[in-house]
Amino acid sequence: MPSIPRSAAVATVVATALAAGLLAGSASAAAGAGADTATGVAAAAGVRIHDIQGTTRTSPLVGQQVTDVEGIVIGVRTYGSSRGFWIQDPQADANPATSEGLFVFTSSTPTVAVGDAVKVSGTVGEYVPGGLSSGNQSLTQISKPAVTVVSSGNALPAPVTVSAWSVPSAYAPEGDPAAANSINALPLKPRSYALDYYESLEGSNVRIGTSRVVGATDPYAELWVTVKPWENPTWRGGTRYGSYASQNTGRLQIQSLVPLAQQPFPKANVGDVVSGTTEGPLDFNQFGGYTITARTLGTVTDRELERESTRPQRGGELAVATYNVENLDPSDPQEKFDALAEAVVTNLASPDVLALEEIQDNSGAKNDGTVAADQTVKKFTDAIVAAGGPAYEWRSVDPENLTDGGEPGGNIRQVFLFNPERVSFTDRGAGDATTATGVVRERGRAALTHSPGRIDPANAAWTDSRKPLAGEFVFRGRTVFVIANHFGSKGGDEGLTSHHQPPVRSSEAKRLEQAQSVNAFVKGILKAQRNADVLVLGDINDFEFSATTKALTDGGVLYPAILSLPRAERYSYVYQGNSQVLDQILTSPSVGDFSYDSVHINAEFADQNSDHDPQVLRFRP
Repeated sequence: MPSIPRSAAVATVVATALAAGLLAGSASAAAGAGADTATGVAAAAGVRIHDIQGTTRTSPLVGQQVTDVEGIVIGVRTYGSSRGFWIQDPQADANPATSEGLFVFTSSTPTVAVGDAVKVSGTVGEYVPGGLSSGNQSLTQISKPAVTVVSSGNALPAPVTVSAWSVPSAYAPEGDPAAANSINALPLKPRSYALDYYESLEGSNVRIGTSRVVGATDPYAELWVTVKPWENPTWRGGTRYGSYASQNTGRLQIQSLVPLAQQPFPKANVGDVVSGTTEGPLDFNQFGGYTITARTLGTVTDRELERESTRPQRGGELAVATYNVENLDPSDPQEKFDALAEAVVTNLASPDVLALEEIQDNSGAKNDGTVAADQTVKKFTDAIVAAGGPAYEWRSVDPENLTDGGEPGGNIRQVFLFNPERVSFTDRGAGDATTATGVVRERGRAALTHSPGRIDPANAAWTDSRKPLAGEFVFRGRTVFVIANHFGSKGGDEGLTSHHQPPVRSSEAKRLEQAQSVNAFVKGILKAQRNADVLVLGDINDFEFSATTKALTDGGVLYPAILSLPRAERYSYVYQGNSQVLDQILTSPSVGDFSYDSVHINAEFADQNSDHDPQVLRFRP
């Protein structure tokens, strides 16, 4: 595990010449990551921290030289690419919109200590973690500093307590349409909006009391808590993201200011509790927005969250599941194969049909021209047998090299596993990577021209993305069409803390086209056979309320089965403390009586075999 916090790794300076563009939400200019392009003008003397922070998201003094800015050091970051320290003015003004804290970027290891009273001279800048194209808000700071330590051992300014009662219930104001929906230039209203409240505390000393974990400890030594435990709770302790308007205002990320080599970061699962006081400067970073960089971290109380197991299918039920196994290839340790196999047997009760996403080729993420994945699948199916499961057979279509996205050289694809003792596969001239399967009518019933086969692979919607895999299965004499999907990722979308409100979700356009392609194919099946049993499943990479899902269901040909669950159970993934839906199984109208389960075995845990929870549907064809 690296000692450098990922979220401090990338920062881009916005200088005086850029300030107007930033205020307008412009992405017309940006410096390289970590470069300092601020242009000095006449030095500003006698300013205090709240003068630098101002009453909007960007400093009124951006690009200016300031001298002898006074403050008490409240935190020091001695590692990573964003080394520096935070100072706070103990003499606050009367305006709740102006923060009294500020980050001082030193680039090298700071020589100050917490409790030092300092005077800082340097250049005021606005750093946008991730660059302007990310849409992230900026962090006001002083760079190229000259620092004078006046005294040491001073008491720190009293922390502001962030609590359920202090954080507004509304998340963010609507952006200014005249500025590309940016909120940068809007006056902060910390009593009205959560993002404004957090921004008014940027760089200041804050604390939270005992809080529930809603995002497990990740590989970068971060976790998420909520100060609003009643906010859209899941049954297992998380916070559910159920619409574009339910951003869950009580979420905060926590990191530690203590290097991992000196003090390991606690391992916590969703539903655990961080007891006592967590206190430190409130930072803003690329991978989570507002973050408490903790000098003092509360104690994690283990609430002993258990991994779920679904019930076995009954004799007349067909069990179909989907599971993203996260870039599985033969070079992964046997322990990963064994853990995934154990999950299939124990937690998923050995489903009859299992659609896998992110099966890599035999050489893994190595760009050597390999596209076959038979060794990957064999290692996995052997592990399932060793775990006491069935001897699954499998079907898939190898992609063309470097055409389906994912890790370069990995050639991820979907794969069908099926238990031949319970279900048979109808082979119909397996298609190749570029040959589209179609629908024909045979003896009054729908059939595929290629099984397994890929849907619409030449459609531009699938460029650099996984093509859907379709296959025919027979259970107790009844044909079931299964379409395994892995839609385009959300890469490039802006985060919830974007300075654009609402945030720009650019990746949705491709998934919308992909959903329309699959929807058209399903309509073709149902046109050939009105009562055909069709299951569309996989990593849809989008929410149950999204335009993507609406496009999949257009014309009433599919139903998102996850909607059959209580709202508190509708999630398969946890991102930035929000439990949300990415993995789905959708059913055609003839699949009317079914049992659905989102089996929570990964997303809520610090120790994960995948970052997705599998989904299982059982019905009687």
